[in-house]
Parts: sequence; C-alpha cells; structure tokens
Amino acid sequence: MAVVEQLERASGNGRRLRLANPATLQPLGEVDVQSAADVRAAIECARKSQPAWAALSFEERGHYLERVVRVILERQEELLDVITRETGKPRVEALATEIVTSCDALQFYAKRAKQVLAERTLPLHLLKTKKLRIAYKPLGVIGIITPWNFPFLLTLNPTAQALMAGNAVVLKPSEATPFSARCVQEILDAAGLPEGVFNLVTGDGETGEALVEAGVDKISFTGSVATGRKVAEICGRNLVPCTLELGGKDPMIVCADADLDRASRGAVFGAFANSGQVCTSTERVYVVDEVAEEFTRRCVERTSELRQGADGEFDVGSIILPSQLEIIESHVEDAVARGARLLAGGRRNPNEPGYFYEPTILTDVTHDMRVMREETFGPVLPIMRVADEAEAVKHANDSRYGLNANVWTRNKHKGTDLARAIESGCVVVNDCMVTYAVAESPFGGVKDSGIGRVNGAVGLRGFCVVQSIVIDRRSGRSEMLWFPYSQRTLVAIKRMMRFVWGTSLGRWLS
Repeated sequence: MAVVEQLERASGNGRRLRLANPATLQPLGEVDVQSAADVRAAIECARKSQPAWAALSFEERGHYLERVVRVILERQEELLDVITRETGKPRVEALATEIVTSCDALQFYAKRAKQVLAERTLPLHLLKTKKLRIAYKPLGVIGIITPWNFPFLLTLNPTAQALMAGNAVVLKPSEATPFSARCVQEILDAAGLPEGVFNLVTGDGETGEALVEAGVDKISFTGSVATGRKVAEICGRNLVPCTLELGGKDPMIVCADADLDRASRGAVFGAFANSGQVCTSTERVYVVDEVAEEFTRRCVERTSELRQGADGEFDVGSIILPSQLEIIESHVEDAVARGARLLAGGRRNPNEPGYFYEPTILTDVTHDMRVMREETFGPVLPIMRVADEAEAVKHANDSRYGLNANVWTRNKHKGTDLARAIESGCVVVNDCMVTYAVAESPFGGVKDSGIGRVNGAVGLRGFCVVQSIVIDRRSGRSEMLWFPYSQRTLVAIKRMMRFVWGTSLGRWLS
C-alpha cells in the first residue's frame, strides 16, 4: 500500500488523498486535494485579516504565540501520536526535534521580534544634515510550502516568523504528512489566533503550484532541488521573492586529532537520526587515514546497537515515502556494484511490514558513486579515507550541494579554520545537525542547496519590506545640488572632496 493514494470523489467534483502509516501501512485517513479556486479563496481571506493583525503591537502578537506554546504543552501526547503515525519516527525523536524545537522557536520569536524588527535610526557618515530611519514592514501574505520529514516543526517555525513580522500565512503541507499541519491549524485556533491570519490548504503538487502562481507576497519553500527550481522559475516570472531551502549532501570531516568516541557517536546519530531523512544529515564522511580504521570500527559497533522498529522503544524508524526507499536502495546497490564494501545493513528490514531500511555503513567508496554525489536522504553512512584535512576539504567541496557540514577535531581553532574553508551555508564543529535548532542562527545553503536564509534576525527580516526613511534636519534651506547649477557650486563640491577624502581630519569625520 502506498503512503499516499489518490481517490476520486464519488460526486466527481474533486480528488482526495488516502494516507497510510509508513511504518505499519495501516490507514491514517483522507484529505482533500484543494483546487486553485480554494487556494485563491484562502489568500483572499488572508489579505482581509492581515492589516488588523499587522496593526497589533509586537507584544500582542507575541502573546498569541506564547498561548500556542501552552496549547502544545497541554496536547503534546496527542501531537506525538499524530506525528509518529504520520512519519514512523521514534516518539523521543518526535518530541525532541518536532515539539521541543517548535516551542523554543515560538517563544524565541515572541520575545525577540521587537528587538529585531523595531524601527531604528542609523547615523550617517557623510550627509550629516540628514537622519536615516530603517523600518521593517510586513510583506502581506506569505505562501509557505513544507516537506514531509519534519511536518510539525517545519510548519510552525516559518509560520511563527511570518506572523511575528505582521504577515498572514497560507500554508500548503506535503501531501504525505498533512495531519501534523492540521494539528497546527487546530492549535492556532485554540490559542485564539484571529480568523484568517493562518490558512491551511491541502493537496498535492497541483495545489502547491496554484499557491506559487496565485499572487502571494513571498514564497517560503522547503523541499527538493527539482521542485525548488520550478518554484524559483514561477517566482522569477512573477517578481515574487522566495526563500528556497533545498537538498544537501552534507560532509563530515574527521581529523587525526578528533575524539573518536564522540566523533563516531556523532556520525551514527548524524546519519541515522530520523532514518537519515534530514537535510542536515551526515551523508558522506572523510576520515584521515591514520584514524580511519578505529573510527570505522567504532561506527560499526555503535550501529549494531541500534534498534529499528515501529512499536515500543526504538532508535531508527521508517522511511516515509516508498519512492525514497527506492532511491536509498539504488544508491547502495550502485556503490556495491562499483566496489564499495558493506559493513552494516544494506537491505530493507525483513522483520517489519513498513518502509524500513537498515542502518547501513559503506567503506571503500569513491566519488564516482551516486551515494557520494547525490542526496540519499536515508540511513546510509559512506566512509572514505583521505590523506589529510586538505584532501577532505577538497572532496567536501566537490559537490553541487552546500547546506551543512561538520568537522571533528580537538583543536577548535583548526576546526573553525576548516569550517571556513568548506563551501556550505552552515558548519558545525564537534557536533552535527544542530544548526536548524539554533534559533539565533541564519540557516540556508549555497549552490543547489537553496536561496536565502531562514531563522534568526535574517530570517525574520526576510518576511519584511525594508523601508529607508531619510529625514532632513534643516527644513527651509536650499541644498547644494539643487538648481540652478553654477561655477560656484562646482568649486564648492571640489573643495568638499579635497577636505573629506584628501585630509586626515576629513577622513576621520567621514
């Protein structure tokens, strides 16, 4: 049974999607595929409600988000049930990565938005008779399209930022995980959010395309590179700003002086958490040759201790989409066919009914293998030996992706220098996958990993129009460059240039 199955309505006036638990294949329920007309209606509703929402103070908008946190705390067991059934991930993982991180983001933006977005005055270095004010104004209606790997967190986090900036939201979740987004809608309603400020539309790619085409004021998209290109093309044609958080092929560099116990634990967690279905998962490891054997041995040992399943206490859950499972299988099969050696896993889990792939470790890998070049998005850890850190950085940068990376060394200065040398939007030293959870940190990639940044001050301001207001302090007096031009004006400008850039006092004053 597919996780998402299309159904025709009996009335013939639309489509529905039937969904199943990816771990057990048991039915979850059905959702409507909403039409372009439904999307336009949601946007119209958002437009009507947005001005009143934007008129609220930061404190008033923040109070709504704080109430959302309280509702989440009250309903956390119900939310965990929905998230785990929809994704097949362990309950502990759902709590820590979906609910805890969401609550932190809500509280963070509720408290910090005013500090980041309040209108401010900036001193001017040359035009001393002017005053500059910078204002951050809401864009209006934000269209948000979210993926299936973190359906609760990746719904609430961008929504919180857009709302605190004074925008209204129309959100379209992945067709594979719509029930977590529906929970978000119910939570926002329970917290008293004004009607129309948050609007949920469900459906497949046609619904998402309708949202991108419908004339919102910005699109925030998280998903595949292929779909991201289509979103960017439409936004470019319509001159609508967009933020694209796309794929990754995140490298891990293990230096000769690394703490191998911590590094091996980090490698196993970084590769297998959420069954590897994380854009910041460790997807390839470069380990310096002199410690490669011991590092690999420890990784295999840690992996053998992992529990995989759908019930009770387990560490590694299911793959969410059967199509993703096929990609994972093809990457491993290609690597083995080209000479890679399997040290763990390498197959579907025969003891589970759902879409499970065993945590897999590969060695003797090379850069002509798909598992080292394409996004696997599954529980696969390929380990490649290198002569030194310079070779590791060279291989790390030999990728069309540049989202996240991690470096392991006891020398934090060296770790920071290596991080700067990696072509990646985010790098972690002696940890992994933590960047998105750091609310203060801008998150996003380079190359094919995306455009723009989310989170932190940069992310918040990305949901705003930045307006410059220049105010003259000397009303009633003429300006040097106003008409009429004269020889006297020319001489005055030249004198000003000689003083400002030709004398030490002028350079200091400017």
